[in-house]
Amino acid sequence: MHRLFVAIRPPASVRAQLRAAMGGIAGARWQSDDQLHLTLRFIGEVDRHRADDVHAALGAVHYARFGLALAGVGSFERRGDPIALWAGVAPQEPLRNLHKKIDQALVRAGVAPDRRTYVPHVTLARLPRNAGPVGPFLQAAGPLAGPLFTVEDFCLYESGLTPEGAVYTIVERYSLG
Repeated sequence: MHRLFVAIRPPASVRAQLRAAMGGIAGARWQSDDQLHLTLRFIGEVDRHRADDVHAALGAVHYARFGLALAGVGSFERRGDPIALWAGVAPQEPLRNLHKKIDQALVRAGVAPDRRTYVPHVTLARLPRNAGPVGPFLQAAGPLAGPLFTVEDFCLYESGLTPEGAVYTIVERYSLG
């Protein structure tokens, strides 16, 4: 079985800026450079045959290149407790449109449609229940912004789960434009 997702790999300069913003929360599991990505669509576990269908479907997606920039930080919560820290991006409309095209292609390949609301972001850290307060991080990193960069491609990733955390491997890149 292959655990797959589709994402954009930010350029090295953007990843460096994200890593520089990380820190200051006890117990947080900060993402490594190899883990930094902007998810377009989580697929989940599929067999080899379905993985081949996914690859073919993604290869047929046509979308123009677009600009994107970092735009602030925030947290996801569950029952009022923060569970993850993220960096936002702007503009979001091109990402939402690309997400929709990718979702439609995957549905044609036999993958169930994405029922969740798409929230474009780059995960910075996962937080355990006993993590330190996130308010100081959000206040300090809140104005996080960066120069516009061009999104030239998106990637099919395979995720391997290990005791040390997830290991993400780019399986294929798909050019935009």
